[in-house]
Amino acid sequence: MTMSRNLVIASVVLNVFLAGALAGGAVWIRSGKNQGYSLEAAGGRLPEQDRTVFRKALRDVRRESRQVILDGQQARREAADLLQQPVLDTTALSAALERARNADVTVRTRLEQRIVEFAAASSAEGRGVLAQGLMKRSGAAAPKKSQ
Repeated sequence: MTMSRNLVIASVVLNVFLAGALAGGAVWIRSGKNQGYSLEAAGGRLPEQDRTVFRKALRDVRRESRQVILDGQQARREAADLLQQPVLDTTALSAALERARNADVTVRTRLEQRIVEFAAASSAEGRGVLAQGLMKRSGAAAPKKSQ
């Protein structure tokens, strides 16, 4: 009797957990369209054709920067390993964190430069969408169109 009772309790707990996970996932997916206020995220609000070109350009940057991204990830792993050592080597930790930061800055610079190139070839409407994304990121109101 106690075995079947334990199985019923475990089943109920598992089902409640799964129902919560499904509900949370649905909320996350639904709200995912509105999250992120960066130039990169603003590209998702561009008209269909521009959005396709924009995303391809950013994908190309990431592909071209693959080694830099991997180097940054490796530096973060090294930093994590150093933090777990019984005696902290602050010099090595600082160097690993600097390598990770430099990789991040390199990739971000490349992405931003590609966005600048995209914006230079884009319509005023497309640049307006990107401006709105940038202003939301900064917490300021979007600039009004000049006449």
